[in-house]
Amino acid sequence: MEKDMDKPTSAGDSSTSRTGTRFISRDTATMGCGFSNFTTFRGEKQDFARLVMPQYLRLAILDSIRKQDVDGGDQHFQMPRSDDDPCCETPIVVFINPNSGGRHGPVLKERLQNLISEEQVFDLHDVKPHEFVRYGLACLEKWAESGDACAKETRMKIRVVVAGGDGTVGWVLGCLGELHQEGRLPVPPVAIIPLGTGNDLSRSFGWGGSFPFSWKSAIKRTLQRATTGPICHLDSWHVVVQMPGGEVVDPPHSLKATEECDVDQTLKIEGHVPDKVNCYQGVFYNYFSIGMDAQVAYGFHNLRNDKPYLAQGPISNKIIYSGYSCSQGWFLTPCMSDPSLRGLCNILSIHVKRANCSEWEPITVPGSVRAIVALNLHSYGSGRNPWGNLKPEYLEKRGFVEAHVDDGLLEIFGLKQGWHASFVMVELISAKHIAQAASIRLELRGGEWRDAFLQMDGEPWKQPMSSEYSTIVEIKRVPFQSVMISGD
Repeated sequence: MEKDMDKPTSAGDSSTSRTGTRFISRDTATMGCGFSNFTTFRGEKQDFARLVMPQYLRLAILDSIRKQDVDGGDQHFQMPRSDDDPCCETPIVVFINPNSGGRHGPVLKERLQNLISEEQVFDLHDVKPHEFVRYGLACLEKWAESGDACAKETRMKIRVVVAGGDGTVGWVLGCLGELHQEGRLPVPPVAIIPLGTGNDLSRSFGWGGSFPFSWKSAIKRTLQRATTGPICHLDSWHVVVQMPGGEVVDPPHSLKATEECDVDQTLKIEGHVPDKVNCYQGVFYNYFSIGMDAQVAYGFHNLRNDKPYLAQGPISNKIIYSGYSCSQGWFLTPCMSDPSLRGLCNILSIHVKRANCSEWEPITVPGSVRAIVALNLHSYGSGRNPWGNLKPEYLEKRGFVEAHVDDGLLEIFGLKQGWHASFVMVELISAKHIAQAASIRLELRGGEWRDAFLQMDGEPWKQPMSSEYSTIVEIKRVPFQSVMISGD
């Protein structure tokens, strides 16, 4: 595949004929199954013709991405075309993670390519979302500015569908966020085909919590909703981790090393800051957590990586995760027996900025709490709402407001131990409500603890700590919102 991607595509060759050959072979194979199947296939193609971009645009986008050059598809705009060729009514592109969804991933990819076109369905192994943004969309923008009416209309109307789990959706949203930063508007809105284990982003925007067994008909309904669904918005949150220099951290995919450590210097640090620090930054959409829940997630991820045969799909993942949780001290070991299992108040201090407030306010960490979660969505842990639907009088008493995904606030709550977390997740009791915040500052110092465990949107990591120097984690809202499509 890499060799094909590196080949330049000329005006008269190759891409068009190769694509045409593939579709002809599929039609021929379908005819062999009987005229009825052939007619059905043709009918489905006709039903979704409004989603298919003109061929010259599809090939120009694909060549620009393959060559990683905005000018890489120019030859397709220079070919003779009929003025009667219609522009696409509702253009979409699909990013699919074929590793998600168990055995459905590759079959789903082929199904989508048949319904739309091969050039509009991107396998994330071959085409990364930032490549689409920097080269594919930029190609459309270039020719829109040059007067190509169809390129302009396509760029204005294009929508994105992501087939994958929450991590895949977050990856695509993060890359589309570059458009905000560069002023390249409008930003394409995103719909979701849920292929992950938790699918909390998908649940929150009405796309469901799992991939249905009757997936062939479901795909057609999803494509219909993706092109007609209303637009809504989602807050995203920027995380900066400042840690003592010399420490080694194995960060998750969503956390990248950075030279700039953009933490607020006006707030006094309780510990010490060394002369040299390492900094990491990233973005999350659903939640950030610290404590025992992240430790369990970290152990489960390592177990799954070491023994991938144990986790063959969402159901087996959940069973193994539950069993692994029960084997940890969060459930069965008294806190007193091991210093590493004591409450977070021993290693953590929290400051927050409330809505419309510029001053940091200290927040008491309850002594019984062993996991703290800052939640953005209504859905956490495969569809649960641990914050709960709080009554107006309780909200007023605590100084809270009703939670929304676009209100610029995170809901901070605590979990005491595994049993408490289990009862919270089945909504028999509520989580320990701590605060609502527009910004959060966490300060970690080790004491007898050598490591803390943190996670962002299901990606956990082990954070080394020092008894002398502080590790700072600062969370602020990204100034622009992600654009979503409602599936409700």
